[in-house]
Amino acid sequence: MTYDYDIGIIGGGPAGSTAASYLAKAGLSVAVFESELFPREHVGESLVPATTPVLLDIGVMDKIEAAGFPRKYGAAWTSANADGVDPLGFQVHDHGLGAADVLFNERDQLGVDRDYTFHVDRGEFDLILLKHAESLGAKVFCGVRVRDVDFADPRRPVLRVGLGGPTADVTVRMVVDASGRGTLLGRQLKVKVPDPVFNQYAVHSWFEGLDRQALANDENQAGYIFIHFLPLSDTWVWQIPITDTITSIGVVTQKARFKESKDDLEGFFWESVGSRPLLHDALKKAERVRPFKAEGDYSYGMRKVSGDAMVMIGDAARFVDPIFSSGVSVAMNSARLACADIIAAAAADDFSADRFETYVTKLRRGVSTWYEFISIYYRLNILFTAFVQDPRYRIDVLKLLQGDVYDDQEPAALTAMREFVTTVEENPDHLWHPLLGKMKVSLASKALF
Repeated sequence: MTYDYDIGIIGGGPAGSTAASYLAKAGLSVAVFESELFPREHVGESLVPATTPVLLDIGVMDKIEAAGFPRKYGAAWTSANADGVDPLGFQVHDHGLGAADVLFNERDQLGVDRDYTFHVDRGEFDLILLKHAESLGAKVFCGVRVRDVDFADPRRPVLRVGLGGPTADVTVRMVVDASGRGTLLGRQLKVKVPDPVFNQYAVHSWFEGLDRQALANDENQAGYIFIHFLPLSDTWVWQIPITDTITSIGVVTQKARFKESKDDLEGFFWESVGSRPLLHDALKKAERVRPFKAEGDYSYGMRKVSGDAMVMIGDAARFVDPIFSSGVSVAMNSARLACADIIAAAAADDFSADRFETYVTKLRRGVSTWYEFISIYYRLNILFTAFVQDPRYRIDVLKLLQGDVYDDQEPAALTAMREFVTTVEENPDHLWHPLLGKMKVSLASKALF
């Protein structure tokens, strides 16, 4: 039986290019089909340390360092609702529950050899990853869209690809869907499930000359990523350095609130940040250098992420609200985990679905942990700032923030946070009960694949 390539990868973003690098390094013939022309704008500009071992694995770290992206040593969070709230026995810092911050070097992480990660211009970052995969031997086709995949013969899937009108058939031994939020196979196979809790939109832009210390506790935090919770239900703002002078700012909220703006992106943005006067005033003094853009379809899952001669990775498999910068990390680590199974399957000349169970199990564990951690933050964000400052829980929370979520053990802090939220929910007289957000996650919400 003949094939054009061993592996066909749909999508050339961080998930697809990372998979292409791992597989090409293993000696497999790989084709990547990317519908867009790189570089292209993309959100998800802040990395977590869990990306570092992958960048080192595939041999691209020197190129990332050479690009001069701002280094990210830590992260900080501010809350508009926590001033004057009794900490209820938590051992918090002097600046109280309204703010929290971490340095990534407070905890060693396997495979992480530096005390920082990066804030990145995704147009440049994604292009570096894709060109690196090409340098390792992967064939990259940009501006070429995969229309659908024919699995009639599971031993010989056929990708129908096109540039404009005509299509061509490409035969492979296996398909890796890294099509991002386009979720090509999820839609084709009708396994995509909208998230019943997270239904969010983001409105974002870049600003030149923002005073990044406006909401910081000290000048050393100017290069951190900031998450600013707003005194609006389930709404927050990201603040991400892109260069020395350019900062990405985005407002994330529930779809229902976004729809009330009637597509007035600028009006919605300024009304939202206006609820935090210090942030609003700092942004008004800066210069916006990109148009406002909206991102929707924020959270979803799949009833399955693998099958005979097929796996889904990155956003094509699952997307969860990116409040803790999980997007690129999940993309690259899902590629890492999937490729271990794919390389073994190729060696055995057996691409049947059960070959990918290790990948599915680890991905489900990691994303489920992210999902609950994020859900707890939305449900009671004051609880997060308490836990991250309390020395009894701080290192455990830092592990989650580093993206170290794929091992067998649930972090003890996550268990304690879950129990604390339940206590608050069940007691209307609890001091923190009025601070509960509207989102409430069920077990069904977590188990979307």
